[in-house]
Amino acid sequence: MSQWQISNTFYLLGFLLSLSLYWTTFRTQVPFYPSMPVVWQQVLALIPQHQPLRIIDIGSGLGDMSMFIAEKRPDCLVDGVELAPLPWLLSAVRSKFRGSKANFKFGDYCALDFANYDLVFAYLSPAAMTDLWHKAQTQMRPGALLVSYEFEINGVEPAQLISLGDNKKMLYVWKI
Repeated sequence: MSQWQISNTFYLLGFLLSLSLYWTTFRTQVPFYPSMPVVWQQVLALIPQHQPLRIIDIGSGLGDMSMFIAEKRPDCLVDGVELAPLPWLLSAVRSKFRGSKANFKFGDYCALDFANYDLVFAYLSPAAMTDLWHKAQTQMRPGALLVSYEFEINGVEPAQLISLGDNKKMLYVWKI
């Protein structure tokens, strides 16, 4: 690389970009995982037809799922919360440009009160699932749904398992 005489600024920018994406991974053990449209469709299908819900996507990343749900179900209140600054900023800006009703918050989902939500969606990591379950049990109202893409909660049987096709990944649904 030194033979190409690349400016030190290039390396600094690369470092800052990586830092803004992954700066909390050491603490949360949750790296940046974007979900796919097949997941968004299945989460949308979990929302009762004529019942508006309050929905939160914890670790909302670039906000694609939140904006998708807000577009398809404008009667629902959809929030996304993200701890990494760059994905949060991109989701907030993209939401404004698209005119989306989805609301994006910068912060840690641990500071949220899950009692305000009817459906909590998580695509985190196995390391976070036990703590997420404890939070859901203590804060979520009876009948509310906790939905996790790909990661189950050890020792807790989901109310519903949804297969997402050939990739063998699952959507886990727990009813509180």
